[in-house]
Amino acid sequence: MKLPDGFRRWLGRHERLDRSARFLRRHRRKLTGTIVIVAHLLGALTSVKAIMETRTSQGAIAWAISLNTIPYVAVPAYWVFGRSDFHGYVTARRSEREKYQHFWEEFDATLRERGLVPEPDRAGPFVVEQLAQLPATGGNDAELLVDGDETFPSILEGIARAEDYVLVQFYIIRDDPTGNDLKDALIERARHGVRCHLLYDEIGSKLPDSYLDPLREAGVAVLPFNTTQGDTNRFQINFRNHRKIVVVDGREAWVGGLNVGDEYKGLDPAFGYWRDTHMRVEGPVVQTVQVSFAEDWQWAAKEVLEGLDWDPQPAASGADMRLLCLPSGPVDPLETCTLFFLHAIGMAEERLWIASPYFVPDPQFISALQLAALRGVDVKILVPDEGDSTMVDLSAWSFLPELHDAGIEVHRYTKGFMHHKVVVIDDRYCTIGTANFDNRSFRLNFEVTMGVDDRAFTAEVAAMLEQDFADARKVDKGEFAEKSGWFRFWSRVSRLAAPVQ
Repeated sequence: MKLPDGFRRWLGRHERLDRSARFLRRHRRKLTGTIVIVAHLLGALTSVKAIMETRTSQGAIAWAISLNTIPYVAVPAYWVFGRSDFHGYVTARRSEREKYQHFWEEFDATLRERGLVPEPDRAGPFVVEQLAQLPATGGNDAELLVDGDETFPSILEGIARAEDYVLVQFYIIRDDPTGNDLKDALIERARHGVRCHLLYDEIGSKLPDSYLDPLREAGVAVLPFNTTQGDTNRFQINFRNHRKIVVVDGREAWVGGLNVGDEYKGLDPAFGYWRDTHMRVEGPVVQTVQVSFAEDWQWAAKEVLEGLDWDPQPAASGADMRLLCLPSGPVDPLETCTLFFLHAIGMAEERLWIASPYFVPDPQFISALQLAALRGVDVKILVPDEGDSTMVDLSAWSFLPELHDAGIEVHRYTKGFMHHKVVVIDDRYCTIGTANFDNRSFRLNFEVTMGVDDRAFTAEVAAMLEQDFADARKVDKGEFAEKSGWFRFWSRVSRLAAPVQ
């Protein structure tokens, strides 16, 4: 009897599946063994790469052990989270600086001709300015901007003054009323013939087409930083461009801790009051901030920004503040951010106040802070009482005994969420920027820090931090020991994950 065609096809498929199942059962052990051998071989080979390239011995040891013991999980994790080198950016930076070489030469010559390069201060924090490959400059002015209520109006007013170009870069831009204010300001300037460039981090910002399309239609050049471009970078989501920069006409610049979103105005009920700090600068330091943006744009767009103003002018106010712009990131040959802050800690003689929302320092920083306290420096650390990362908060608790034993005070900000990254050194120096005191900022993120050598401005920043300390509670020496055993255990476990927090 002839079987129906449909039944014969079904029977054929069933027989093929049955043969496949029998084959898998017969060769299961052999296949499993092959998979295990290949996984461990990949783990061993990847561990060699990790040992050769991981910047810290602790990280190298951790990756080597995990890659050889649990390669099925560790190998893909390493290629996503473990890399500390950023392929391609160094080449892009070199290309960009070669094309700008004549501008750099003219810029440097003009600075010296106009007396805008102060004499080197070997005792000051800018002895490491060569790390930035940018000079500390004089003839600058700076304005301290406290919280979103001061920062956003200042930035929007600055954009409205733009006559030639606007450069904008943020880690986070929200599609909300605050983000729309920025969008509208750029569209308005673009329609008046001002060249506008907007750069955002695609991991930090999830911007829909409904936000981006009107900008592009108005003529604003908009790009994600795009860390994953290039064949060798396809899976690297561990690097973030954490910079927050606005430059107007090469004459004004804004740098600091605030991203663009309603929460940064304290409008998100989940966070409540948002404590943050930014600064506005004028003078030749603006061109050095502009360099940082130009390098990032070169990477994202594969083009050099033309027509920027590289003629350094002293601040119109006549102020003569000494400022340094320090871009840092995973492409630097040395650990720029680490070395800068280690030097800043080491030079403190009377006072060292640090405000950081993410305080998960390396052992070398703990040692540097302990030494500062032991030589009589007033060392105070300010962190949020309620952070936005459970692991970071738990890790921060684990450092308390080591800090308290050296006489270091730790304060937890209770008025709201504290997000600014500010350091005060003695009565003369301070820093404001985007870098936190954690491994991510020191080694994985693209950051920018403004160093200030000015007693009046430093006094203003110190007064601001004094108010922050008044809005915080001092952590008692035995408070960590009084926590439950499970809390202390998970605090120590969280600390083990410091390299990726």
